[in-house]
Amino acid sequence: MVESRLVSDSLTVQTYILLPSHMNASGSVFGGQLLSWIDMTAGIVAMRHADRGVVTASIDRLDFKEGAKLNDVITLEGRISWVGKCSMEVRVDTYKENKGGKKHLINTAYLVMVALDDETHRPTPVPRLKLVSAEDLAEWEAGEKRVLLRRQRMAEGY
Repeated sequence: MVESRLVSDSLTVQTYILLPSHMNASGSVFGGQLLSWIDMTAGIVAMRHADRGVVTASIDRLDFKEGAKLNDVITLEGRISWVGKCSMEVRVDTYKENKGGKKHLINTAYLVMVALDDETHRPTPVPRLKLVSAEDLAEWEAGEKRVLLRRQRMAEGY
């Protein structure tokens, strides 16, 4: 197993155009569709980092800052933000781009992914994360706070 990896090693960008099948009854992107794309993007990021299969353990709050309409281009950018022993936190930012090319952040989500051993399907260690930029370090430090909050919520049965 690789001892450590850079954030850029697993960076993943996916782009979609919103079609009628992606819309809800109000004419905005269906939240479940966006959640599916976010989960898929996070899974690819985590698989690239861990070099093995992964499962989604949790998804933090999913707040929609803006809606997206038919024919908007949706871009999801995923990257590792924190790693534990067998788990990884992945940040996925979702942007919409209108016909004029203007990009707007519409969602940020943090997902916890767990690497699985190929044979036993049990959690297995993941590579450490090399932090090379101030942004990497800031995201890591914020990730440590989110990990503590998740543990606290779990202890409280939330």
